[in-house]
Amino acid sequence: MIDSMLVNQDDTLWGALQIIDANSIGVAFAVDESRKLTGIITDGDIRRGLLDGKSLDCKVRLVMNASCVSLPIGATSSEIFSNFSNKIRILPLLDETGRPVDFATPRRLHKIPVAEPDMGGNEMQYVEKCLNDNWISSQGPFVKEFETKFSEQVGVANAISTSSGTTALHLGLAALGIGPGDEVILPSLTFAASINAILYTGATPVLVDVEPDTWNIDPDEIARAITDRTKAVMVVHLYGQPARMDKIKDILRGRDIFLIEDAAEALGAIYKGEPVGSFGDVAAFSFFGNKIITTGEGGMLMVRDPEVAARARILRDHGMNPKRKYWHDCVGFNYRLTNIQAAIGVAQLERLDFFLARKLEIAESYTTKLKDIEGFQFPVKLPESRNMYWLFSVVLDSRKTGISRDELIDAMLRGGIETRPVFPPLHKMPPYLEYASRPVLPVSEHLAYNGLSLPSSPNMTIEAINDIEEFIKHVLNVRNFKITHQNEVLKGEDT
Repeated sequence: MIDSMLVNQDDTLWGALQIIDANSIGVAFAVDESRKLTGIITDGDIRRGLLDGKSLDCKVRLVMNASCVSLPIGATSSEIFSNFSNKIRILPLLDETGRPVDFATPRRLHKIPVAEPDMGGNEMQYVEKCLNDNWISSQGPFVKEFETKFSEQVGVANAISTSSGTTALHLGLAALGIGPGDEVILPSLTFAASINAILYTGATPVLVDVEPDTWNIDPDEIARAITDRTKAVMVVHLYGQPARMDKIKDILRGRDIFLIEDAAEALGAIYKGEPVGSFGDVAAFSFFGNKIITTGEGGMLMVRDPEVAARARILRDHGMNPKRKYWHDCVGFNYRLTNIQAAIGVAQLERLDFFLARKLEIAESYTTKLKDIEGFQFPVKLPESRNMYWLFSVVLDSRKTGISRDELIDAMLRGGIETRPVFPPLHKMPPYLEYASRPVLPVSEHLAYNGLSLPSSPNMTIEAINDIEEFIKHVLNVRNFKITHQNEVLKGEDT
C-alpha cells in the first residue's frame, strides 16, 4: 500500500495527481532518490500551484509541504491521535532511516464498518439469567417471550422462532405444502437465501425483474410470469423498502396462489399503515448479526392460518408429534432457536424503537449530505410506505460521477470505510441460470452492477457520517480534477 503513495520529489505535478487519484487517500508522500521522506503533496496543493501559475509539468518539490508532520513506525495509537487535528488527517510513519513504511489516518485506526450490532441494552443480563437457570437450549422461557413480543410487533398471531431467516423461509414453504411440480415467482435482485429456500422444497423458482424506483419485485412481471403451475409468489422487501403490496395482492386475488414475504431486512417497515410481514400467508424475518435486531443467528416465521402454524411447529422440531414424545409423524427439521438467542432477541426488541429511529436519522443525514452529488440515485421515498433503510444504498451513474461503483468501493476500503455491493442478480449466478423468466432482466442487472450500500449501523456517530460524506466527495473531486486536466492535455496534443 505504501508504494502506491510515493512520488519522487522531482516528478511532475501530473505524476503526483495520478498517484493521488489511484490511491484514493488524497495525498502522495514525496521522497528523494534514497526513498527518504521530503514532504507531502495533496490535490489541494496541486490546485493552489496551478492557480499560482505553475503547470502540471512543474516539479513536486516546488509545491509540496516540506514541513509536514511525521512519526516513527513504532509510535503508539495515543501518540498518533494526539497529532491529528482539523488540518492534519494523515501521518507518514517512518523507519529509522526516514523512509515511509506506513501511514496513519483516523479511519485506519478505527475502521467504519458497513454494519455492526448494538448490544447496549439488557442482553448480558438476560443471557446470564439463562446460564444461571441452566436454560440454554431451545427449551426455556425467553423463547416464548420473544415469539409473543414479536407477534405483537408485527400484528400476526402466530410467530415461530427459527435458527435463521433462511430456515424460517424454508419452514414456511414446507408448511404450506409447496414442493416438486410447483413454481414460486420471486425477484432476481435479492440474497441467495430467498431462492435457496424454494429449491430446498423441490419447487421451481421463477426469477423476474424489479422496479427501478423501489428495487422490489415488479407487479407487472408477476402477472406475466404466472402459469397454471404457480403455487406462490415470494415478495422481498429489499434493504427495508416495502414492495407494492396492494398491487401484488390485486394480481393474486381470486387465484389459488400463496403470498410469501421475505422481510429479512425490513423489520419496522410499513406499507399503507400496516407492518411489513403482516400481508402474506407466511412471512420470514432474519436476526443475523447485521440485521435491524439480532440474535447472532436466528429468524422468525409469521403464519396467518393456525393449521399451517401448527404444521410449521411440528416440522421445526424434527416432525415430532407434540403429544407423543419421540414419535415422528413426518420428516422434519431441527430449526429451533435457543433460549440464549431468544434472550438476546428480547433485549433487542426492548430497544427496537431506538434502532428504527436511528435508521431513519442515518438515511436522512446521508440524503441531505450527498444529495448534490450528480450521478447518485437514492432510495425512493414513497408517501404510502416507510422504508427502514436496513442498509442505506445508492446507485451510481459512472458517466456523471467519473468513477465506477467498484472503483468507489475499493477507494473507500483503502480509506477505512467498509461498504457492500448491491446483491448480484440471481439469474446470473451458476446455480440459478436456468430459473430466469427471460435471459435479460435489465433493471436487476443495472441496479446490481451499479449499487452499493454505505455504513448504516445504529450506533454510527454524526462525525462518522460527516467523514464518509467528505471522503466520497473528495474521491469524486480528485477523479474529476484529473479527468478535466487529462482532457486539456489531450486537447493540447491534438492542436
